[in-house]
Amino acid sequence: MIKAIPFDFPYDGRLVPQHTAVLVIDLQEDFLSPTGYFARKGYDPSPLRAILPAVNRLIAAARAAGLTIVLTRQGYRADMAGMTPYEKWRRKRAGLDGTDILLRSSPGFQIVSDIEVEPQDIIVDKTCNGAFTYTDLELILRARGITHLMFTGCTTDVCVHTTLREACDRNFQCLTIADACASGDQRAHEAALHMVTVEDGVFGALAESAAVIAALSRLADGAN
Repeated sequence: MIKAIPFDFPYDGRLVPQHTAVLVIDLQEDFLSPTGYFARKGYDPSPLRAILPAVNRLIAAARAAGLTIVLTRQGYRADMAGMTPYEKWRRKRAGLDGTDILLRSSPGFQIVSDIEVEPQDIIVDKTCNGAFTYTDLELILRARGITHLMFTGCTTDVCVHTTLREACDRNFQCLTIADACASGDQRAHEAALHMVTVEDGVFGALAESAAVIAALSRLADGAN
């Protein structure tokens, strides 16, 4: 069991590595770079960069225990063929016309080099905030028999929370790792974490990375 609130995770005490994945949401240059999209919108990316050590420790512990690692990247097609008029309007309004920011052809689309991606890891590219929308994420998880998800990444209040809600509606058991998620808006970050716990865990449970790593280490030791 992982010590969490408002209940320990998983609720039934059955944490099976082969049925569990760590989701690493959108830790890309466009969000973490001082010249990327996030910074251009006036947000400070340093809180996002601050979670990278915790995310790396979680990934290492998860790999050692035999969990699946899934990383997501958000961005539009290079030709913008999938953008609606509203999305194009928002892009122009944000001052992004004529740039390659948030396009899959750009360097900013790539996962930051601080995160070591291994060949067995799964990368899911998405257009929307939610990683289940218009992607094959659910197909991949179902095909691998994954039923439990652990959430890390950015931003807590937008892409992490949207994907979390999508996952809960699909009956995945979900754990959000508080100090492995971040936002450029501290109040929004705190509110998003609080929302996980309302109604006795309507969106699953909330834990700190130390508790998760301790549990994963016990799993790894038990397998050796």
